[in-house]
Amino acid sequence: MKPVVWSTTFVRALKRAITRDPGLARRVERTLQQLSEDSFHPSLHTHKLKGQLAGAWACTVDYQYRILFEFVRNPESGEEEILLLTIGTHDEVY
Repeated sequence: MKPVVWSTTFVRALKRAITRDPGLARRVERTLQQLSEDSFHPSLHTHKLKGQLAGAWACTVDYQYRILFEFVRNPESGEEEILLLTIGTHDEVY
């Protein structure tokens, strides 16, 4: 399992998204658990991004919502972590 780190941008975006769709919280929780256990599980549709978002990755929460993240190295432990960048609809995050 890889540790998941929440950026402040992700937290703000998640709060906004949950306000619009209260059922999203549970779906995000399941997605983050799966992401931590197996970042490339087929259900996540994980893919690397190009262009302005090069270096970032995206995974699917459901048909509408996506999570953008990066794989980063923790400078203290040297362990690879998942840094959550933002969450939103396809049009919001891309």
